[in-house]
Amino acid sequence: MARQTGIIKLKGTLGDISFYKSSDGHLARTKGGVDANRIANDPAFQRTRENGSEFGRAGKGGKVIRNAIRVLLQNAKDKRVVSRLTKALVAVTKTDTVNERGARTIEDGDMATLQGFEFNLNGKLGATLFAPYSTTLDRATGDVELNLAPFAPAVRIAAPGGTTHFKVVTGAAELDFANETSSFESAETAILPYDGANTAAINLAIALPAGSALPIVQVVGIEFYQQVNGQMYSLKNGAFNALSVANVDKV
Repeated sequence: MARQTGIIKLKGTLGDISFYKSSDGHLARTKGGVDANRIANDPAFQRTRENGSEFGRAGKGGKVIRNAIRVLLQNAKDKRVVSRLTKALVAVTKTDTVNERGARTIEDGDMATLQGFEFNLNGKLGATLFAPYSTTLDRATGDVELNLAPFAPAVRIAAPGGTTHFKVVTGAAELDFANETSSFESAETAILPYDGANTAAINLAIALPAGSALPIVQVVGIEFYQQVNGQMYSLKNGAFNALSVANVDKV
């Protein structure tokens, strides 16, 4: 892979060289690779087929998670969240000790390794919120909660410049990877002033289906605002909003 320079940027194929644009800029690469039919049938590529199967399963699993939390994710994500989440789920798949290689799944792996996954590397929750919080999950009732004791935002939140207000958000998703479906609920505080005065105690409650036997993932985040002439605007279009996996629970 090579980077294109100069005034004129090419797009398309010229001989054996493909020119294209990505998030890394205008690039070029030579065509090549093993014939697809050989990869699909040659015994020599058995490991390749197994890896491809598990990578595809991880990609679909990432889409299930992203679609489930889309309401919150659209306000707090970076450009590489898709590839980063897929990579994390490939790692989860590799911890599956139940199924054979090539058939390993996310739900049979150690999903706890997703704990702390940051959806926006430009605004990590772990480097933003320094107020202690706790999460609870009752599978029998489906109740999921986030609790924070009173805290001073200007002391406990590392907000980007220009912040005048913020809110805390949480969401929980019941994930059915096999059927590529999910259920999701979220809750949020009011938009609160970013100052030195203590907030009230924060309790955000969510109700998921009772008695679920599926994996449940809870996310926690912060969204930042700037008040201008009495109106609230998402600070820098949410570029520094944080959202992180706070709890992962399997039966």
